[in-house]
Amino acid sequence: MAHSTPADDGPTRPDGTPFPAHRPEEEWREQLDPEAYRVLRAAGTEAPFTGEYTNESRTGTYRCRGCRAELFRSDAKFDSHCGWPSFFTPLAEDRIILLEDSSLGMTRTEVRCAACGGHLGHVFAGEGYPTPTDQRFCINSVSLDFEPQE
Repeated sequence: MAHSTPADDGPTRPDGTPFPAHRPEEEWREQLDPEAYRVLRAAGTEAPFTGEYTNESRTGTYRCRGCRAELFRSDAKFDSHCGWPSFFTPLAEDRIILLEDSSLGMTRTEVRCAACGGHLGHVFAGEGYPTPTDQRFCINSVSLDFEPQE
């Protein structure tokens, strides 16, 4: 079943059900700054080594900048030297949706927020990462908000 992208007025999950945090695109444009909108809602990518959380090392939780859903914890973050914040696992499997992405002439696995459908980044596996999962969730900083642990 085909699904629409968040940039459409009626995004749905791959199974056809609406995202729980769905709202009209006009509201997303009002809520998000232009760069966050470009990445989260139009599946853009921020330039490598420019994101505010690439070198973040404090303890805390990373939330979706669009809907505030908790997505990743700092104890799953690692330095992969790729230019974007990298995690070896999400907070829980139901927090994200994985989709095949054939853009740019290659096949990758896109990561989206399961609550609002916002584009987060991509996940790569089997590349010898020194992590418990052998995965690298390469996530755009602009798609995230960091909540430090107090």
